[in-house]
Formats: sequence, C-alpha cells, structure tokens
Amino acid sequence: MEFVIQEMKAQPAPRPQRPEWLRVRVPGGQNYVRLKNLINEHKLHTVCEEARCPNMAECWNAGTATFMILGDVCTRSCGFCAVKTGKPIGLDLGEPSRVAEAIRIMGVKHAVITSVNRDELPDGGAAIFAETIRRVRVVNPGVNVEVLIPDFRGVEWALNLVIEAGPDILNHNTETVPRLYRLVRPQARYHRSLELLERAKLAGMVTKSGLMLGIGETLEEVARVMDDLSKVACDILTLGQYLQPTKSHLPVDRFIHPDEFRMLKVKGIEMGFRHVESGPLVRSSYHAEKHMERT
Repeated sequence: MEFVIQEMKAQPAPRPQRPEWLRVRVPGGQNYVRLKNLINEHKLHTVCEEARCPNMAECWNAGTATFMILGDVCTRSCGFCAVKTGKPIGLDLGEPSRVAEAIRIMGVKHAVITSVNRDELPDGGAAIFAETIRRVRVVNPGVNVEVLIPDFRGVEWALNLVIEAGPDILNHNTETVPRLYRLVRPQARYHRSLELLERAKLAGMVTKSGLMLGIGETLEEVARVMDDLSKVACDILTLGQYLQPTKSHLPVDRFIHPDEFRMLKVKGIEMGFRHVESGPLVRSSYHAEKHMERT
C-alpha cells in the first residue's frame, strides 16, 4: 500500500485539454501569402509571427500588423510571457525609420507598436516610442497608429513623451486581477496601470486595456477590474483566453467557455465601454482597425 501511495504522489496533475472552440485554422489567403513573402524578403519583424498569433492571417488581410520595438530582451519576468528576460544591450536608433518603412512595404492601414519593458532606461524607452510614431506619420500619412505601451515604472514625463507624439489609440494592458499580480506580473503594480490609463485619458487619448482569462481569476474579480477600468474612462476593452506558451510558464487554470466571454462583453457595454472585444482567441490587436472606427 505504501508503494501505491508513493506512485500516486509522483503523478503530475493532468493538464487541461484544449476544447474545440480553441482550435485554430492554418493561416492562408492570397494577401497573407503576399505579406509573408514581403516580410521574409525584407527581413522585417512582427509580433504577429513571433507570438504565433492565431489571428495573424485575419489581421493581415484586414490591414493590421503589430511591430515590437526596443529589442527582444525584457527586464521583467512575467509568468505568462515567452519573451526573453535579461539585461538588454543598447538602443537601436534606426529602428523608428525601419518600422515606418516596414509599414509602407506591407501596406498596413492600422499599425500597432509595442515593446518589451526597458526598466534600465530613465524613460523606459518612451523616446523611441515617440520617434517611431512620428516617423510612421511622415512615411505613411493616413495610417492609424496604436501603441501598446509598458507602464514606464510610473514615470509621468515618460508617458507624456508618447502622448505628445499623438498616437490614435493608447493601449496598456492590466493583464489580470490584482490578487494575481505577484504571480503573473511581479514587477508591475495594478494601481500604477490604472493611473497610467487615467492620465492618458485626461490628456485626451483614446484608451484601451485588456485582460487574459483562465489564469486563476474568478469572474467576480474580472468584473471588479472592468469596473475599475470604466471608472478611469477606458474606451476599449479586450478579453481573451490565456494559453500557456511553454511548460515553464504559468499553467492554464481553466478554459473559459465562449458563452462566458459573450456575457462579459454585454456587461462591458453596459458599464460604458465604447467597444468590447471578448472571445477565446481575442488578443490586444484583434480587430484593432474596427476599434478605431468605433471611437
């Protein structure tokens, strides 16, 4: 009997199986193939590919793409993110021009610009964000520019650098509920993120935020975060299913049924959000071009 008990203790907890609604179609379509060839030919870099986004082909065909600036090494160690953690080296001052040219080559209509965290920099990389916005405007007049920014450690003047560059949408994700911040975002602060969104809104920005679900939160906690975001007048909300990038990252607690996502969308609209994108495969940039149309 003792041997049997030891065997049972050694058994790992079973990982939840992905349900039918999380099955992803293989990317395709004539425009997707064209853009894929352009990216390979010009050695461009998109988060869409790096993150293996399930909506890549749909977004590209709609004229939306996400570009990551400030390198590929992050100073933070979030439990959900597959980006490398370490000490970044230097800044690429030619990056803003290359991103602007990439947008031109791809024929992007709605460009999303995001980054790793660069906490070792006094401005957290805000000046590069601002210059990228300006260069995109010069090279691609008429293109909508959305930024998905880090919290810049709460440095207000750094945030102002980005605001003054005039993005069309300023996005900063709260990612999860306050109770899970130590586990999910150990170097972030929930109220710091809310303050950033409030400052951006007071400065006249269209603001956006998002959460991952299925990482251990309750629906009641999600509703409280949504209420907090509505109180700082956040315009756009995205809600999607957390998917574990590797076995070394936080496990999926549960898979949220599409009916629950639909219920949260209705609740968000009732709270006053101008647009809510809610579903298992929703990511920050999903249908981003439509968010612009509805603000």
